[in-house]
Amino acid sequence: MFNRRTLLGAISALAMLTASGSAFAQDKYDIAMICKGFQHQFWQAVKAGAEKAGAEFGATITFEGPETESQVDRQMDMLAAALSRGPDAIGFAALDSQAAIPLLQQASAAGIPIIAFDSGVDSDIPLSTATTDNVAAAALAADKMAELIGNSGKIAVVAHDQTSRTGIDRVEGFTNRIKEAHPNVEVVTVQYGAGDQLASTEITKSILLANPDLKGIFGANEGSAIGVANGKQELNSNVVVIGFDSGAAQKAMVASGLMNGSITQNPVGIGYETVKAAVAALKGETVPKIVDTGFYYYDAANMNDPEIAAVLYD
Repeated sequence: MFNRRTLLGAISALAMLTASGSAFAQDKYDIAMICKGFQHQFWQAVKAGAEKAGAEFGATITFEGPETESQVDRQMDMLAAALSRGPDAIGFAALDSQAAIPLLQQASAAGIPIIAFDSGVDSDIPLSTATTDNVAAAALAADKMAELIGNSGKIAVVAHDQTSRTGIDRVEGFTNRIKEAHPNVEVVTVQYGAGDQLASTEITKSILLANPDLKGIFGANEGSAIGVANGKQELNSNVVVIGFDSGAAQKAMVASGLMNGSITQNPVGIGYETVKAAVAALKGETVPKIVDTGFYYYDAANMNDPEIAAVLYD
């Protein structure tokens, strides 16, 4: 028979059990991920990788980004909004490698781990960055370009921006490799279209009309590359086009030969490794400063090889 003390003890134990069960039910990390934009299939593949890791490591993922990759202010608003709700960790792909630093400092002061992905920031605040080695990837694009134009002639670059680490590193990786390894190849112009296909198409047509002897153009991200290929097609040019990234449209262009080849990243891996690093940091584990997620060159001849096909995305 229960006496008063036994009854109170049972109630207390039940309350503790209920609280424990509730805590267990809610024991999922809240990770906010903010990307550069949603107009490219690349970011949908990153999202898929992040959600895969979230399911595996016990994290709820929110994934958002501005409408286009030119909207730095909009991305800053999204980062501020994420901070205001206080997630457990933040994954961030910076459109501007410096503009986000004050907000990231706030997150760090609040004890919120920051994991950079795709494009890092000019700060040591991120505990880790899951990314492609963009300098090396662009250097490979330069070597392929030089090979396809016979190691001689004029070429151009159409890139997405001058503010993100990917924009900076890919342009520098490409142009520096040309200067160092291919002295008879000349980069006559580097122009920027904010990763917008239509803008990049018009830029490409202007470059081709101004340089009738041009032999090749490098498009430094998905939107840039598709724009370059479209510009080539509209002017019925035979210029060599090397792209960057994948996606259904770009894969079709490579398969048809309109685009001679492209560098593919591993966007699913980028998303996965970002969440994996965030969870590890939340558990107090040491995370690597850089997680290199790899890259490959693909063209019509190898794009169906299992190793390449595994990192191409639609």
